[in-house]
Amino acid sequence: MTLPLHNIRVLEFTHAVLGPAAGLHLAEFGAEVIRIERTPDGDPTRRLTGFGQGYYPMFNRNKKSLLLNLKQVEGQAIAHQLLATSDIVLENFGPGVMERLGLGYGELRGRYPRLIYCTLKGFLPGPYQERTALDEVVQMMSGLAYMTGRPGDPLRAGASIVDIMTGVYGAMGCLLALQEREKSGLGQLVQSSLFEAAAFIMGHHLAYAAMTQEPVPPMPARVSAWAIYHQFPTADGQRIFVGVTSDQQWVRFCHAFDRPDWLADERLQTNQDRIAQRQWFLPQVEAMMAQYPLAEIIIRCEAANLPFSPIARPEDLFDDPQLNDGGSLQEVALPDGRFAKLPHLPLRLNHLPGPLRGHPPTPGQHTRELLYELGYSEQTIVDLETAGVVGWE
Repeated sequence: MTLPLHNIRVLEFTHAVLGPAAGLHLAEFGAEVIRIERTPDGDPTRRLTGFGQGYYPMFNRNKKSLLLNLKQVEGQAIAHQLLATSDIVLENFGPGVMERLGLGYGELRGRYPRLIYCTLKGFLPGPYQERTALDEVVQMMSGLAYMTGRPGDPLRAGASIVDIMTGVYGAMGCLLALQEREKSGLGQLVQSSLFEAAAFIMGHHLAYAAMTQEPVPPMPARVSAWAIYHQFPTADGQRIFVGVTSDQQWVRFCHAFDRPDWLADERLQTNQDRIAQRQWFLPQVEAMMAQYPLAEIIIRCEAANLPFSPIARPEDLFDDPQLNDGGSLQEVALPDGRFAKLPHLPLRLNHLPGPLRGHPPTPGQHTRELLYELGYSEQTIVDLETAGVVGWE
């Protein structure tokens, strides 16, 4: 099976989520992605605790690892030998880091004119460009945390969605730059940033503010566009979300839950009518739902083709029938040697998602392989390792 980017080499100077997420997409499309990690221990992301424990195994499969000391002349020489054979550079270090290492776009563009250089930062060029940003920082700056939390209690989203989306935009930019290089023969600078990505995610709320000329309420305090679009407690102590987003669904909802009285009620004929009556109507829907156990509500909603979902936890996805039977999970090695079912990319093409080509690499797992490819002898490799220029676990 030949994947779309099988002939593309990517050098990834990244850490945490943002850069590795961009590299993961290119790796999943078939690119050879080489993670340049610092000696002697590799990317510090490997050693994060708390929620950070999931970052490395999720975003680094199908990649290679080279431990390299970029502060030594010999390490710089190895990096440049790899750059001469590479198509794309990815980096998401703080402002100025790559420049101090002599690996900024300004230093490389003349030497490698076909190179596509993707820099992933907190901000695009502008007044904030020298600031250091994090996913949570830009969630606060963009209004996303304000919209997620209750009034007066901003709350970041429950996943690093801005890191991941910015990485997706970076990978998409690389694909566009590859397409342009086919015509011009030249690479270019690709820039993607957290704050501008978060602002884009918030765009429909900006449009709402412009149209209403009113402050935008947080999601928990909003008046929904649909009368039934809520979580409901069930008879067995669970919770379920149910949405009724059209008048056709309203008819099916009433039939599914044996409520001909609601269907006949003149006050509830249209979605706008039901929104106007929500003060008395929604408590009645909640009381009705509370009479049924979760499994019974699922059966009725599924039969009526209504949007619904039990309130799942992340660990529930390991056994989700849709993800398992649909091939959307794959067994990936964890740092401790165990395996976990982690998600494929959420798209389908002729050859995608492809089979797992490599588990997340151990530190420097491919150091020797890559140096042999560059023509280094065994003795030279040993000498470089002894000098701390390269390394492996």
